[in-house]
Amino acid sequence: MEKVFVQQFEALLDKYSELLVGESTDTTKEKVKAWALYTHIAKSMPALAKHWNELYPEAKEEMKEIISEIKVLNEQHRNITKK
Repeated sequence: MEKVFVQQFEALLDKYSELLVGESTDTTKEKVKAWALYTHIAKSMPALAKHWNELYPEAKEEMKEIISEIKVLNEQHRNITKK
């Protein structure tokens, strides 16, 4: 991939993370990226996601924690921005 594209895509991820959960730290961006990709895979290829979940149960549990954390952060961010 071109360096310029990577930088521009990183800017998109920064903004998406900020709008979704209210912050765009490196850790948060990695969690948002994993959440978004896993969610897409689970919707577009559910058999693959199921296979992965069965193959890597520890990773499945970590993904569940990431999904839960993103959900909580998103709800908190929405409540703050509504005020």
